[in-house]
Amino acid sequence: MKPASFDYHRPQTIEAALDLLARYGEAAKPIAGGQSLGPMLNMRLARPEHLVDLNDLVELDYVRETDTELEIGALTRHHRVANAVEVGRSHPLLASAASTIGHYPIRQRGTLGGSLVHADPAAQLPLIAVLGNAKIIVRGQSGTREIEAGDFFKSVMTVDLRYGEMVIAVRFPKLLPGTGWAFDMFSRRRGDFAIVAVAATLRLGDEGHQPVIEMALGGVDAVPLRLDLGDWFENRDITAAGWTREAAAHVAATISPEDNKMVPADFRREIADMLCENVLTAAIARARGETP
Repeated sequence: MKPASFDYHRPQTIEAALDLLARYGEAAKPIAGGQSLGPMLNMRLARPEHLVDLNDLVELDYVRETDTELEIGALTRHHRVANAVEVGRSHPLLASAASTIGHYPIRQRGTLGGSLVHADPAAQLPLIAVLGNAKIIVRGQSGTREIEAGDFFKSVMTVDLRYGEMVIAVRFPKLLPGTGWAFDMFSRRRGDFAIVAVAATLRLGDEGHQPVIEMALGGVDAVPLRLDLGDWFENRDITAAGWTREAAAHVAATISPEDNKMVPADFRREIADMLCENVLTAAIARARGETP
């Protein structure tokens, strides 16, 4: 199939893009990489009357560092997120996850902002944003809003974005020195969306202090699921043999994935169990300065 007819616009400035989005409201759709919206247009799952092409807004394609944050423009391609020196240095977990998105041509076209707005619950970049409490910067004619990732994602392919607004940047907190990290996913074929994806960060506690462990799962709920495991890990020796197996089993028992004929809930739990153990094992190795 081919898309339904639409009027095509290619603004040269952010202000012009916002003017078009405000003018046409729900009848307009922005497009950048088009790796998600393109197929939806072809299958007529999306039928905008106006398509606003953002590809000339080169000022939204950047990677910047501050002392505590990594700010990435919404038009930055997945390939750059995966390979930028700044990302690899200050947030290797983000770089690792971005490198697994689709195939090389998809990573060359797809954008950070597009992935977040599309809000597939199994996608890599929303998962990393939720895990790290990233701030998503959106802008409309009435001003700019900064939204925590956990509040931005509302449901499957539904986000806190009003008509006339668009994502312009994302601010990821840098990983602290000594932080172990890991990402893993399971899909039927290389390049497919994950059936389940898991990401974690881990910092070993000093003497008398508990380790800090954060974990998020994709594909097991309507939005990326960030787990609060602090109480469960309290007073547990994470250097003891078998703790990763015990932790993974605990996580798998707490999730309630959707049950359907294509991917039964029990299968997702089994995959989550396996991935959680892999991720925790790799994260603690990195926290110790070892190669996983």
